[in-house]
Amino acid sequence: MSVSTAAADQAVCSPLPVLGGDVTVPLVTGGEVTYAALDYAASAPALQRVWDDVAAYAPYYGSVHRGAGYLSQLSTDLFENSRETVAGFLDCRDDDQVVFTRSTTDSLNLLAAALPADCQVFVFETEHHASLLPWRDARVTYLDAPRTPDEAVATLERALTERDPRGPALVCVTGASNVTGELWPVRELAAAAHAHGARIVLDAAQLVPHQPVSVRDLDVDWVAFSGHKLYAPFGSGVLAGRSDWLRAAEPYLAGGGASRKVSRRVDGGVDVEWHDTAARHEAGSPNVIGVYSIASACKALTDEGFDRLVARERHLIDTVRAGLAEVPQVRVLSLFGDDAPRVGVISFVVEGWNSSHFAAALSAEYGIGVRDGLFCAHPLVRTLLGSDPETQGECGAPEAAPGEKSLNAIRVSFGAGTPDEHVERFVRAVGELVRDGAKWNYRTEGGRCVPAV
Repeated sequence: MSVSTAAADQAVCSPLPVLGGDVTVPLVTGGEVTYAALDYAASAPALQRVWDDVAAYAPYYGSVHRGAGYLSQLSTDLFENSRETVAGFLDCRDDDQVVFTRSTTDSLNLLAAALPADCQVFVFETEHHASLLPWRDARVTYLDAPRTPDEAVATLERALTERDPRGPALVCVTGASNVTGELWPVRELAAAAHAHGARIVLDAAQLVPHQPVSVRDLDVDWVAFSGHKLYAPFGSGVLAGRSDWLRAAEPYLAGGGASRKVSRRVDGGVDVEWHDTAARHEAGSPNVIGVYSIASACKALTDEGFDRLVARERHLIDTVRAGLAEVPQVRVLSLFGDDAPRVGVISFVVEGWNSSHFAAALSAEYGIGVRDGLFCAHPLVRTLLGSDPETQGECGAPEAAPGEKSLNAIRVSFGAGTPDEHVERFVRAVGELVRDGAKWNYRTEGGRCVPAV
């Protein structure tokens, strides 16, 4: 290999600096080790650049849209410029709106509250609860888990063909599964939805941190995501897309900022004229720091270049999958098969192990943080595990002692800030735990498996 080629490969494989990258944690077996954060699918660590940007702005913090003073005007400009940054990051259409929310869950509940009367909603059972559950006031059709991308499109086509074409309809679909990491055929599903007069919203919570998302190219009507998945964990989210349903709906929250004009009537009541811009659904004092952190993350990922980030993540995915494949007792969960394109999210079960016990041992004995449970995607995980859909479970670990079978799985997830050493340590730890067993005793406490003391 030439020096120039080696340098290029090194550039591709360098992780982005994140907060907490040098944090050490104690091991129950003695000593300390640098913490391996492999739970990015839950919350990714903040990029150092995002933290620096927020710290630089913090002394200038002021009330947004509320004051004539310099700091208030500066904060307002920063807030609205962040809206433009996010719109550009998502390649929104000229007439799309970017509404800032608290999270993906908040974004989809906002859209659910804005659905036209008698709207039909179509959602696969494979969705995260954030996109599975908000549609309580609509007529919802839950679609069975497909086993190929083509089957996903065909399943949606059949459902839409059978619907009443006279009313509005919405399809909700994930871009990348929070359980398997597999990419969904979003463009094809959008085409199917539009061919049958339906709209489509993309849950991009697990997609935007890993791959570029173009609202225009995918031809989705809305996209929702959270800052805390996008290396900006400050309690802010985004709903971006078509403005007409949002303008026609009652404000998601009633209060200052959403109202353009409020006046008393002669009869003593109150008349309200609401904004028809994004402000209509952003009542109250906005989370300017959270919004700015999302915009900062968008700029950081764009400047780094998604081609480099995707290539590096593919290397990490290959490392993990190859390592797990060498352990016969490990079964990786998948809907679409081994060859399906995916992001850095992998779930698995280990024969003879309670998943909570295994995750606890990874943490206590190796300093590795993963997630165990049903990942707030109960129907999907139950389908993948082949379990009874009536069996009770929780987002976290159920009450099962070490060695007992549990209705949950283990999830390892990573991204732009993950060093090679973290995934290499994880692969090594899985092999050692399966081969040698845990070095420590564990017990169940409060529904979780913890080291016995």
